Amino acid sequence: MSFSIAGKTAIVTGSANGVGLAIGRHFADAGANVMFADMDEKRLADELGEQADDSNIRFFAGDLREKLTIANLLSATIDAFDQVDILINGARQVIPSDPLDTDDDSVRTLLNQNLMPALRLSQVVAKRMIKQAGDNGNPAGSIINLSSIAARRTHPDLMAYSVSTAALDQMTRSLAVALAPSRIRVNSIALGSVMSASLQSTLKENRDFRDDIEKHTPLSRIAAPTELTETAQFLASDAAGFITGQILTIDGGRTLLDPVAAPAH
Repeated sequence: MSFSIAGKTAIVTGSANGVGLAIGRHFADAGANVMFADMDEKRLADELGEQADDSNIRFFAGDLREKLTIANLLSATIDAFDQVDILINGARQVIPSDPLDTDDDSVRTLLNQNLMPALRLSQVVAKRMIKQAGDNGNPAGSIINLSSIAARRTHPDLMAYSVSTAALDQMTRSLAVALAPSRIRVNSIALGSVMSASLQSTLKENRDFRDDIEKHTPLSRIAAPTELTETAQFLASDAAGFITGQILTIDGGRTLLDPVAAPAH
């Protein structure tokens, strides 16, 4: 089986910075056509503006919580590259929550941000993958969700985020079963101790969190976003052709230890 993704087309959401940007750039360097999608149009333009005229790079700005935006993203991708073979659902938000505050609506907010856009985009992209694959018997596509070890490790201040990522993991399993007959694989990468855009922002405001994270990570460091890119490529490639419904953890061993003191992953 081949690890190659050359010639395939990928949509990568949450790709204006952090892990999504790293994956999108790696995929483009590996020969894939990449549609970078994010709400932050200025950041997309700053990061990709000079490359956006390249044959295999485009970017799309919009709020994926809106159904019309999702439809427009798919249309823009098809207009640019004629097909879509890989979807990386990387758009995530982390906000603190108070489990005892009855006015705290953060659970709803993060379900609407971290779960529903990924579900709706997966649905419309899967339909396109099925249509373009036809009955040739070949793999139709791969969907990869970016999740978090917060789905399994609890901290009171991260209840809403934990609920949303746990829901994303279960969505991964459910879609994997539902889409398997259509030859579409669905997997998730659960991040921990990785320098995502949200973790970078948190560490700027709470410098002491870094020591706690490194202390409770067996490999004693925080990984760079680029350290996840080849794992994403593997899951997207034919080399992972018999892998679906799996939550692959990349956390430097952090989930092997029980204590979670800092509300950051």
